Amino acid sequence: MRSRWRFVTPVFVLGLVLAACTSGNNSGTSGTPVASSSGGGGGEDLSGQTVSVIGTWTDTEQANFLAMVKPWEDQTGAKVKYQGTRSINDILAAGIPTGVLPDLAGLPGPGQMADYVNAGALKPLDDVLDVSTYTSETSPGLVKLGQVNNQTYGVFIKAPIKGLIWYNPTLHDYSSSPPATWDDLKSQAAANQGNAQAVWCLGIASGDASGWPATDWIESILLHQAGPDVYTSWYQGKTKWTDDAIKQAFNTYVNDVVAHTYGGGQGAVDTAFDVAGDPLFKSPPGCEFLHQASFITGLGAFKDKKAGTDYNFFPFPSINDQYKTAVEGAGDLFGMFHDTPAAKSLMRYLVTAPAQDIWVKAGGALSANKNATDYPDDISKRSAELLANADQFVFDASDNMPSDMNAAFWQHMVSLTAGKETVDQALTALQKVADDSYGS
Repeated sequence: MRSRWRFVTPVFVLGLVLAACTSGNNSGTSGTPVASSSGGGGGEDLSGQTVSVIGTWTDTEQANFLAMVKPWEDQTGAKVKYQGTRSINDILAAGIPTGVLPDLAGLPGPGQMADYVNAGALKPLDDVLDVSTYTSETSPGLVKLGQVNNQTYGVFIKAPIKGLIWYNPTLHDYSSSPPATWDDLKSQAAANQGNAQAVWCLGIASGDASGWPATDWIESILLHQAGPDVYTSWYQGKTKWTDDAIKQAFNTYVNDVVAHTYGGGQGAVDTAFDVAGDPLFKSPPGCEFLHQASFITGLGAFKDKKAGTDYNFFPFPSINDQYKTAVEGAGDLFGMFHDTPAAKSLMRYLVTAPAQDIWVKAGGALSANKNATDYPDDISKRSAELLANADQFVFDASDNMPSDMNAAFWQHMVSLTAGKETVDQALTALQKVADDSYGS
């Protein structure tokens, strides 16, 4: 079997790994954890110990994560040494064969998590967590996505709803009659665009992860055109990228979205995803709509605006009526590479409702724990209800793909959006990667 690991060893990547991992964990075996009746971490005396953590959260998200772990630090006397980076795929890919890894890490997705398990790098969590409590408080779909061979290796910290359509109600309020179908969305956008310069805002720049917002577009369209079965078969490598259903989704993206994007395709490639929706609030507005996950409310211009007054959303409209209730979600999946007492304690704490309520209250996040309810506004509550009540729930497809397939998907979405390749060229190239990636 071909190795999936890309041996990426640029100085900056190794520097990030080494910086995060020189965390004093030689002391990790010292000190005996005090049992916690809640199983939620905390309550132990872990003074002097440090947990190294790498995640994709930077800026506001990093601040929210650090606020989330502060009570655990205060209760245990341990410290979290956090490194936020958009290069997490490359960092972990370089660390798996060398063993230079953080104690805990945000995992790129369930597909990559399974790769790390098969490589013998991730530690199982069944003896770390109170599994019965975790499973009762977490959506069954998310619990299952954190398992490999019926063992738990990943837990979800946050679980955003993807594919939401955001708008500025001061320009036009869609709340009383949101578009029910894709054709309805296009016709309403044309009628209500006013002096907005384009229908869509779009930004897909994200450092080494550039392109992922465009993969979200393909996933939303495909799910609502072809349904969950085709969607799942596609990310599992069974439905080819050159299949008509996949091509139709790509053509819809190019013809209905990129062609009507503020700044054009190249502008979208040059615009960071977290500020892509800012033109919604300009005068005159740059666009009518933004397609993005629920976490956007904590980023860019959104975080300083008032929910329900300055911005609102409606769910992704139906394309094929059979799949109108389908919902795509994602999640911040955490795994453990070193099972020190402090790392295990922090992992137990992170899955609890009190921990996740800290981030929920700050805004821009939906908890994976059903008992976390401290949402700051009705927008967040509506998003959480969509997650809880979805009849057809699927997880982010690219996050379920093998690492090299996921990376190629990102890269070709950048080229396609910029107009540097056609749909046929992109899909042919992606199928070549799939033939190798899913092959034995």
